[in-house]
Amino acid sequence: MVLMETLSGQGREGKRSEWFINRELSWLAFNRRVLEEAEDASNPVLERVKFLAIVDSNLAEFFGVRVAGLKQQAEAGKSADTPDGMTAAEQLQAVETAVREQVAALYRCWFEDVQPLLEKEGIVFRSPDTLEQREREWLHGFFEREILPVLTPISLDPSHPLPGIANLSLNIAALLETDDPDEPDRLGVVQVPRVLPRILRVSEHAGGSSRVYVFLADVIRWQIASLFEGARILDHTAFRVTRNSNLYVDDEEVQNLRAAIETELRRRRWGEAVRIEVRRPIGERLRSELLEVFKLESSDLYEYAGPVNLSRLMQLTDLEDRAALRHPTYIAPTLHALREPSKIFAAIRAHDILLHHPFDSFDSVEDFLEQAARDSRVLAIKQSLYRTGEDSSIARALVDAAEQGKQVTAVVELKARFDEERNLRWARRMEEAGVQIVYGLVGLKTHCKLSLVVRREDDGLRRYGHIGTGNYNPATARLYTDLGVFTADPGVTSEVARVFNMITSLTTRAVFEHLLVAPIGLRRGIIDRIERERQHAVEGQPARIVAKLNAVQDQEVIEALYRASQAGVEIDLIIRGICCLRPGVPGLSEHIRVRSIVDRFLEHSRIVRFENAGAAEFWLGSADWMPRNLDGRVEVMYRVRDPALAFRIEEILRVYLADDMRARIMQPDGSYTRPAAASGTRAQFSLIEQRLLQGEAESVVS
Repeated sequence: MVLMETLSGQGREGKRSEWFINRELSWLAFNRRVLEEAEDASNPVLERVKFLAIVDSNLAEFFGVRVAGLKQQAEAGKSADTPDGMTAAEQLQAVETAVREQVAALYRCWFEDVQPLLEKEGIVFRSPDTLEQREREWLHGFFEREILPVLTPISLDPSHPLPGIANLSLNIAALLETDDPDEPDRLGVVQVPRVLPRILRVSEHAGGSSRVYVFLADVIRWQIASLFEGARILDHTAFRVTRNSNLYVDDEEVQNLRAAIETELRRRRWGEAVRIEVRRPIGERLRSELLEVFKLESSDLYEYAGPVNLSRLMQLTDLEDRAALRHPTYIAPTLHALREPSKIFAAIRAHDILLHHPFDSFDSVEDFLEQAARDSRVLAIKQSLYRTGEDSSIARALVDAAEQGKQVTAVVELKARFDEERNLRWARRMEEAGVQIVYGLVGLKTHCKLSLVVRREDDGLRRYGHIGTGNYNPATARLYTDLGVFTADPGVTSEVARVFNMITSLTTRAVFEHLLVAPIGLRRGIIDRIERERQHAVEGQPARIVAKLNAVQDQEVIEALYRASQAGVEIDLIIRGICCLRPGVPGLSEHIRVRSIVDRFLEHSRIVRFENAGAAEFWLGSADWMPRNLDGRVEVMYRVRDPALAFRIEEILRVYLADDMRARIMQPDGSYTRPAAASGTRAQFSLIEQRLLQGEAESVVS
């Protein structure tokens, strides 16, 4: 009861740090769950390779963004500003401990599990000096012809300082003996150009029954003497440096946001170093030299017995095409109602349509915009773009529409982390074609997933909309689970238009009935609905919350969930990544259960279900329950009213809650355990099966 009174009181002022899990440690726990997929023997071996690469890539981004930020906070002596109460220095220490344990498990999985399994399949990794004679001869010739000409060895001295080492670039460091008594040894560096493949297949050229691979860094180290001719090499290693990858742009101050972003992108490659990774063995002298050059502490150095960039193992999944080593290929079917692109507007006008990617084909979303570009009745298109991708069919459709004289507006987010350059390129191309480019509201990222088409029909103008949970990116649509709704509902589409007008007119005073929009009403809308469930529980009415999200971090939302739990509301959270809430704590959250699902596809859909005393509400959209989503971005959540769509969403949630094969259950201390495999349900595979069966049924009907 004391906890109840505290939570009902002053909110943030009455917080207790023990009620919350640290954000960074929660994210690292998620990355550990990804690593568990690489460790899982039930996954095909190339899928395990893929998960190893993802874990390494995730850590690189984590250091470049989160650890870099923590370091700046610690250096500035800032006090703790997190619900869990940890200072920046405490977080850095806890992060280092967790990461060192994680990378040890990562390389153990590579050497002890995955690599031996690959060898059983005839896929062998060797160091150059262990190759057979004919293989070494071929590799030496290849090095001379294809690698050596693009390498530039640099020896450092006072007149030759360290060249720019780009963020996450592969490099070779060598300690060189000199004849100078004042400087008996010197550091040499070879930057490995990104144009060279990081994995080389030797057997393809040298013969043999096995498919033999070598890492490029090992090849260069093998031939390091030819790069520093005449010098005695005392020690050498491969290394890469992770630099601060945050962009520092105050869009309230700059005159030209695009130019400012372009400047910051150039600077990001050379940001302050936050981590260095090296290949073992490495002597103390070379280790000290590298730390001194990059102004890092020993705690910032990570030594590996294997390659320093396991994310490059993703290349192996392209080089090896054996189906038996992967999950079965899944080609998503197109919904029957959307199979004829020329009739797509009639299909949407007939009734709302729900798409669940990647189980449903993303082609329908591309068809929607491509048909809008071609259709002479379409007058205008409005589109939000957060992550465009290299070859964006969506952006191309907008270009085509503009070139045909249609009024086209694209809201492009220039600060979509690590997609800034692609977005800039597409923004320029679209602008040249006549697309009106808008970069969003000052101080806010535009993260909502909206598309709107205005079409002249026999009974007047009609709007057609698409509201989604994922980016308009065909590549990620095959890899991420996301939901999208096509609708011609006048009430909904008029509000979608209002969101676009809010962004382009730089105002935040619009009023919405069918949508919850951040930053003006989403936070209040979510908390009010959680409070409504609490009140229903107090009154003895049905009360339950089911939320499928990427992250739950916001303190105010978490406290509202605690209050609801204490009133007896049953709460099931399906949270892929960060979860700062502690479930199952007596007197605080015993009615809250949290599960995380990591599997073949990246869980990205965001769905919230409120029981609402038996009149269930379903919401889907772009926002997680994090401060950045609720306060720092333009986000949209859409209430699904169509009973058929609501029924399908209910079934999707039911399947995820039944998963006992790839789900992990969060414990009060923030750890995760696997449930007992009672039903043998694997949500993603069940959804594939259901969709294939539905496709067969649609074929019979048609």
